[in-house]
Amino acid sequence: MKTKILRVKGDWLEVLNDCRATVGKDARDSIPSIDFRKRILIAEHSPIRDISIKWFWDGIKSFSATHFSRHKWECFIETQRSDRTGIPRDELPQGALVSFTGEANSQHVIDTSRKRLCYLADPDTREYWEDLKIESRKVEPELSDVSVPNCIYRGGCPEMQSCGFFEAFTKKHGMFSSIQDRYDAYNDDFYKRVKEKL
Repeated sequence: MKTKILRVKGDWLEVLNDCRATVGKDARDSIPSIDFRKRILIAEHSPIRDISIKWFWDGIKSFSATHFSRHKWECFIETQRSDRTGIPRDELPQGALVSFTGEANSQHVIDTSRKRLCYLADPDTREYWEDLKIESRKVEPELSDVSVPNCIYRGGCPEMQSCGFFEAFTKKHGMFSSIQDRYDAYNDDFYKRVKEKL
């Protein structure tokens, strides 16, 4: 395991009541169903941003940390400044290990997954995001299950040159009329592949 979940901020009651407020309905005090959670995450309505996950990676390669810093969520990366480490920065390789703390709301997680779970992404970087998907399933399973690569999200590969993953996926499963069914098939395959990590 590479990922340590530090905390989850926000909850599903807050999401539900923010949704209700947008359509002029009174707040409720009961947690929404799993079906509601799945549907609102797939719909990506703004109240999903009420839920954020904060995590820690110890010993991530500097270049992978830089890949994640390109996304628009909070990240705190161990410095490589010479005046703080005592090591000339020019002597540190891109593969130098750094600690990394990230915090992303549900929309950020969905958006980052589209790029970092893609098989054209750097393998080391993808491995860290896969580990976050695995660990976040223990605390926010519906969010983890909508964390899919771009081809699964869009129903086809949008890259200029495909890695072939979506073609193999549709050859195995066929095409789906339901986004949820497509996500379920991807997650079944994903967890069979990473079973040894669980």
